[in-house]
Amino acid sequence: MWAHAHSNRTRAALAASKMITMPIPVHALAHRPLTAAVVAEFLSLPTVSALTTEAVDAEMRRRGWGWEHQLVCESVRTGYGHVVCTEGYEPFGRPDARRFLVFGEVYPVDPADEDMTNGEWLYGHMDDWQRIPGWSGRRPATEQDCEAVLTHGAQAVTAHLRTPPERTMVLDTAYPCPALTHRVWRTPTHALVLGPAADNGPYGYLTHLQLSCTPLTCGPELPSADDTDGLERWITAHVDW
Repeated sequence: MWAHAHSNRTRAALAASKMITMPIPVHALAHRPLTAAVVAEFLSLPTVSALTTEAVDAEMRRRGWGWEHQLVCESVRTGYGHVVCTEGYEPFGRPDARRFLVFGEVYPVDPADEDMTNGEWLYGHMDDWQRIPGWSGRRPATEQDCEAVLTHGAQAVTAHLRTPPERTMVLDTAYPCPALTHRVWRTPTHALVLGPAADNGPYGYLTHLQLSCTPLTCGPELPSADDTDGLERWITAHVDW
């Protein structure tokens, strides 16, 4: 989960890492680029008419989708090769449901680990992401590589919505992942947040790069651009579930 109370040692390590001017390392990065077509398909999911169980299976086959139970629990893998997780499991309809689309996975270096070795066994999980057709990866990578993936994703969202993000800010909401950029858009009914989020799968250590789509009612009115604390709470309210 996003809201964790870190030890003094961990906070000190994070503060020190922010002072480093050289690129911040991550063990591995895997990703599958977003496109405007991917964004359009994802954002249309809440508008699909309610389907019976049999109709859901038929629609999955029509789209070339499949159920995904390993990389993200109770999710689907789309025809474009991304993973979509929906509150309540079934991906179609239900505009009141929260959902997110994973287009990148990060294996961060924990600055509180003095040896910087962390758990090498997580490379196997990163291998699983890279095996998805269309995905690629880098080992090692840096936070700049992660930012490049996020920037490309933001361009795809902007191209589909034909409007730039309303808010853009760097937050360290997915520790131990380095602080990365979050971008926020709003439709008349939903909040769209593109950025890092904790992968609550294998020990909650890895980090998704994702686009979330959640009802605006999940949180208060969008805070002003200079209210960093308020924006962090707003993002958490819409993304952390």
